[in-house]
Amino acid sequence: MEEKLFNLLKNIKPVDLSLKEKAYEHLDNLTKPPRSLGKLEEIAARVFAIQEGKVEPYPARIYTCAGDHGVVQEGVSPYPQEVTRQMVLNFLNEGAAINVLCKTSQVDLKVVDVGVKGEPFPQHKNLIQQKIRSGTGNIAIEKAMRKEECLKAIFLGIELASNAQKQGIKSLGTGEMGIGNTTSSTALYCAFLNLSPEETTGAGAGLDNQAIQHKIQIIKKALNLHSKTIKTQDPLEILSSLGGLEIACLTGLILGAALYKMPIVIDGFISTAAFVCAYKLEPKIKDYAFFSHLSAEKAHKQILEKVGAFPLLHLDMRLGEGTGAALALFLLQAAANIFNNMATFEQAGVASGK
Repeated sequence: MEEKLFNLLKNIKPVDLSLKEKAYEHLDNLTKPPRSLGKLEEIAARVFAIQEGKVEPYPARIYTCAGDHGVVQEGVSPYPQEVTRQMVLNFLNEGAAINVLCKTSQVDLKVVDVGVKGEPFPQHKNLIQQKIRSGTGNIAIEKAMRKEECLKAIFLGIELASNAQKQGIKSLGTGEMGIGNTTSSTALYCAFLNLSPEETTGAGAGLDNQAIQHKIQIIKKALNLHSKTIKTQDPLEILSSLGGLEIACLTGLILGAALYKMPIVIDGFISTAAFVCAYKLEPKIKDYAFFSHLSAEKAHKQILEKVGAFPLLHLDMRLGEGTGAALALFLLQAAANIFNNMATFEQAGVASGK
């Protein structure tokens, strides 16, 4: 499976960023001062380059991938593990924030059970049931998953991107649900980006200061346990040791988006950890990715700076689920509508000032 993955990664093509200049030629001829729509024009130009001459981000879809984490046994979350399963049902009943924001932004939503503890869910048209195992191991005492399980989750993410493309979806967004996943994400950031648990560990789902200090100690314990693996800087080994099934699936989704030349919007703190994993596997994926927002979770700004990413929004959000991606996908569509529907100076009979 590992050889198959690396053969697939060889097929990821770099985005031809020189195409952005062609996009800007058109944007500069629209009825406005040049570059006066700022980041909206940059978004349009990047989508033009990714889609090789088109700016069509819609129809768009978010995959909210769900998985449980064994490290919850260490008391790193104020919520019990059962909440992962309960929230998946809430997504399917259209009662969560991600449902509301996807409807508002007219983005399709699919929920993926890649590793939720317990029995299969009742069948649902918006649920993809591909459980690889019933939650990960406790990273403070063992590996999160076997490498084969990690690879299965990555290939699932690639398959989700492929299926979306075949169904006419033009761009993707990442989302996740998993009690305990800020702990795994923080451990991954420390392992990949040489950050300390003290500077990276935040409140997650709402820990107080004393509980945050406990969470830091658990992350330190996990990093110490897997220190030999971390020293190798082997992305698959590190993800297998410290990650989550939903994080691995999102890693594959990001790789798949690049493979199929689709813009992908990265949600928040946990989704950015999946991006870092994907980037370590294949750096060319970076130019396909848009970062939806600056999470209120501690150190997200520093993490984005380390990977050279610019967040589109800053709304003090830290929910996850794909909520930031839903908002940012609407910005991609707004940028596309500017590019495709706004009049040129000649069409409007307006002097260009050139």
